[in-house]
Amino acid sequence: MTTSPIYSPHAARETPVISDAAYLASLKKVTQYYIVTAFLALFIGVLIGPLQALNYGGINVYDTPIIKGLLKSYYQGLSLHGVLNALVFTQFFISGFLLYLPARDLGMRINMKFAWFTYILMTVGLLTAAVPLLTNNATLLYTFYPPMEGSPVFYIGAAVMVGSSLLVVGQVVQMWMRWKRANPGRVTPLVAFMSVATWMMWAVASLGLVIEVVFLLIPWSLGWVAGVDPLISKTLFWWTGHAIVYFWVLPAYIAWYAFLPNHAGGRIVSEPLVRLTFVMFLLNSTPVGLHHQYADPNISATWKTMHMFLTFLIAIPSLLTAFSVAASLEDAARARGGRGLFGWMLKLPWGKPTFSAPVLAMVSFILGGAGGIVNASSTFAPVIHNTAWIPGHFHITVGTATTLTFMGISLWLIPHLTGKRMPSVRLASAAVWTWFIGMMVFALGMHWEGLVGVPRRALISATAQSVYRDMPIQIPQMLTAISGMILLVSAVMYFYVLFRMLLSKRVDDGEVSSPIPYSEVISPAGQNLAGASALVRFTEPLLALWGAALLLVLLMYGPVIARLFANAELVPGWRLY
Repeated sequence: MTTSPIYSPHAARETPVISDAAYLASLKKVTQYYIVTAFLALFIGVLIGPLQALNYGGINVYDTPIIKGLLKSYYQGLSLHGVLNALVFTQFFISGFLLYLPARDLGMRINMKFAWFTYILMTVGLLTAAVPLLTNNATLLYTFYPPMEGSPVFYIGAAVMVGSSLLVVGQVVQMWMRWKRANPGRVTPLVAFMSVATWMMWAVASLGLVIEVVFLLIPWSLGWVAGVDPLISKTLFWWTGHAIVYFWVLPAYIAWYAFLPNHAGGRIVSEPLVRLTFVMFLLNSTPVGLHHQYADPNISATWKTMHMFLTFLIAIPSLLTAFSVAASLEDAARARGGRGLFGWMLKLPWGKPTFSAPVLAMVSFILGGAGGIVNASSTFAPVIHNTAWIPGHFHITVGTATTLTFMGISLWLIPHLTGKRMPSVRLASAAVWTWFIGMMVFALGMHWEGLVGVPRRALISATAQSVYRDMPIQIPQMLTAISGMILLVSAVMYFYVLFRMLLSKRVDDGEVSSPIPYSEVISPAGQNLAGASALVRFTEPLLALWGAALLLVLLMYGPVIARLFANAELVPGWRLY
């Protein structure tokens, strides 16, 4: 099926019709498996989260008999929390969400056997990596820096899981190319365009982590080589490690652009502007990682400065998004009778969780973006690097901007996929608002502690408490501890809604009663390139732009990594756990 959808500033956007019911059911089923697996990982990770908040609140629960019986140490809990929430939850959700959306937006068939194989392979990788994590043989934290050495089983499982996502890249890009061949001269539909651009960015960004794990860490952990160079591994990690944040947040951007205006009753302001935003992310998301390594030796200040300015440039598409989506919301509110400079905001449907979740996520991302400029600055970064400021920042970007948006998406996507209804809009709305409040309180406490000098990844033991006794951290500690309890209450409410919805009986045809909530467009890109604007014609050749993105990252990392290999110093592995 290659029918292209019609964009109109006056009529709702229609999804291409897929007449093969068996194919559509299988496509929905594999998407559902990805999404449910993602939220199961989030569920486990979230239950560990309050332990971290209490720790930074000055309450060491890791010495209690119950926690000691479940976790070997604070650092094992932190590793599980980080890997499950930041890596597993995001990758599974995005793999399902951004496989389903372009297939529906283009009206194309994909190889369902291959799609199921990819899901199974990704799950096998997850379960393989989970064994050493759960047995305290891979307590390496989220970054797994060498020379801290983990079980080779963990590295192999992680490589399989991440590598599986590249199979999704191949399937989506190949599907888009088939659509382009069948529709010469046509403009790629917006949601498919954003999805393909996101996967292309990830294909470039993931190379650093793949190279590190496959060619350095696995042979080293298996004893095939005598040692590893920590700086080379760290640099390859941050090739992926910062860019992965944009892999996590770009699917949220898709929801903010394509679906949020519909939830509000408004319209996308400018489709060409959306396309430019995603092209800017494709080109500039990856060559930015060295701002995490300002203190590292053997990397020249010139390269660090270049990465710093490229990191600052990422603020541009984010600012474009803030302007564009805010205009969409104002369009919706004024259509509802909103008046005044700010009074129109009161007309937005704040009690609707599919609306409030992404909007509150966007608010958190504005704050996170401001903190990100501090993190990227070579002047300010040394003040807050490796302090509690960093997890505070991380939780209002990934923990709120991404996670809260994905939670909001699930509240319409699961009914669409399954034909089951959300059991309680009020409870779902309460979960959304308490998650936002809890994360804001957590971020305030952690940023505050970081400015005082409390280190990140620190067990607040009795000894540490004596060090902090004369420091003004009592208020931020209290805020951080309280935030963990708020987030626990929010998680209980959200997962009650989610699991009750999943376990309920099918009550209607999800395709009809809960359609994909595409938004109308005020200024569309058009259907044919011949009559499209110069901006649309510039952004359409994604393959060429993908090549430019790869070239840019090689230019910005190639000389740095070549110098590091020329001066490599191998050291043996060691364990602290």
